[in-house]
Amino acid sequence: MKFIKDTVRATFVKRPNRFQGFVEYEGEVIMTHVPNTGRVQEILLPGATVILRKEDNPARKTAFSLIAAYKGEALINIDSQIPNKVVEEALLCGHIPELRKYSIIQREKTYNKSRFDFLLESPEGEKFYLEVKGVTLEEKGRASFPDAPTERGTKHINELMDAYDEGYGAGVLFVLQMANMKEFSPAYEKDPLFSSTLYKASQHGVMVMAYECKVTEHSLDLTQPVPVRFREEG
Repeated sequence: MKFIKDTVRATFVKRPNRFQGFVEYEGEVIMTHVPNTGRVQEILLPGATVILRKEDNPARKTAFSLIAAYKGEALINIDSQIPNKVVEEALLCGHIPELRKYSIIQREKTYNKSRFDFLLESPEGEKFYLEVKGVTLEEKGRASFPDAPTERGTKHINELMDAYDEGYGAGVLFVLQMANMKEFSPAYEKDPLFSSTLYKASQHGVMVMAYECKVTEHSLDLTQPVPVRFREEG
C-alpha cells in the first residue's frame, strides 16, 4: 500500500503525552500528532530518525503526523490506522491464504459487546470474525504484543472464543509492522492476562496468525507469515 500523502524525515525529541510528539525538522523543534496510543518507548527515543506524514487539513493543530521510526537500521511503522487498511488490501487481493475462501469483506461489525475489525463471508455463507492487532514491539528479531496492558484486547479475544462457540469462524491477525522477524509471541511480561487468554483461544479453535510487513518511508505491504510461539509449547 503506497501512502497517498508526502512523507519527510525528522529527528525525535520527546513525547509529553500519548498524542503529541516533538521533533526537530528543518532546524526547528515542532509538535506533531502521534497516531498511536501505545507506549512505543523502545522506538521513540531521543535522537531517533522518524518519518512524518504531511497533513493537509488547515484546521489541524499540527502540520505533520509521526507515523514511523528507525530502530537501528529497521524501519517500524507506528500509525495504528495502517494495519486495518493493509489487511483489507491483502484480503481483497487474496494474499492471506488462510482466509482466501472468504470473498465478502465487511469492516467494523459488531458481535455481542465487541466491534471486530472485519466480518468475512464465503460464497457458501460461512462467516468469520477477524480482529487485527498492529505490532510494534520487537527484540532481537522476535515480535510481541502488547507493549502495555490491554483490557480491550483481552475482551476481544474472549468474544472471539464466544463467536467460535456459536459456530462462526474466528481469528486474530497480528500485523508485525516491521520486516525480518523470526517469530511472534504474546508479551507475557507486559500483559500476562492477555497472553494467557490468547493461548487459551488458540487451543479453543480461534485462529491466531502473524504476518510481517515490508516497510518503507512511502509504503507498507503485508508480506509473509511468521511462526506464532507460546510459552506453553515449551
